[in-house]
Amino acid sequence: MLTYNNIYDTACSRKGGSDHLESLLDRPLSDKQLKKISDATYLSEMTKKIFQSGFVWRVVEAKWANFEELFWGFDIDKLLMMPDEMLEEKGRDTRIIRNHKKIWAIRENAMMIESTRSHFGSSFAEFIATWPGEDITGLWLYLKKHGTRLGGNTGPYALRSLGKDTFLLTRDVEGYLREQKVINTGINTKSALNNTQRYFNELQQVSGRSLAELSRLVSFCFGENRVGVVSE
Repeated sequence: MLTYNNIYDTACSRKGGSDHLESLLDRPLSDKQLKKISDATYLSEMTKKIFQSGFVWRVVEAKWANFEELFWGFDIDKLLMMPDEMLEEKGRDTRIIRNHKKIWAIRENAMMIESTRSHFGSSFAEFIATWPGEDITGLWLYLKKHGTRLGGNTGPYALRSLGKDTFLLTRDVEGYLREQKVINTGINTKSALNNTQRYFNELQQVSGRSLAELSRLVSFCFGENRVGVVSE
């Protein structure tokens, strides 16, 4: 199995040297920065990733200002007070992407955020910020279990976009992990997630880098993503 130094050297060779490589790496936010993000922003980003799943991302981006306006900036308290009839009406608005199940997920995930705040006695932002990186897949599973349509890569992509330190199981990362015999089952099985978490924890202990940086480095070691082509 490749060591961290092997991974870094391979990524350097495929990305045109260390300077270019370093410019491609993601740097997550600090816990302090994550705590300052509003709970509405967390819901907004999770919702955006839900709509981008299986759809053209740029179309979602182009319409996102309309989503923000229509759903009150994803204000949790307002969304929780919204009756079914109003939600149905908003779901028919031609200014947004009309997908019934994904529209209903907005209020359901607002309920998940409120339930989390009540259970843990903190803001949702603080809950996310303080979740330990050495069990980041546990946070993925929490979002999948308690939220709606946040399984697979949707929850992890939302976390990455918000600045939470996490690796991603992209096709290149998965391909590398299979090549290195880290996983040999379905990508979302318990054993695969545990083995992947353990692998990235070990890389982090050796390198001192964030999970997001390591995820990028690993992805650059597999597939056809060479100079100037980003795989994640």
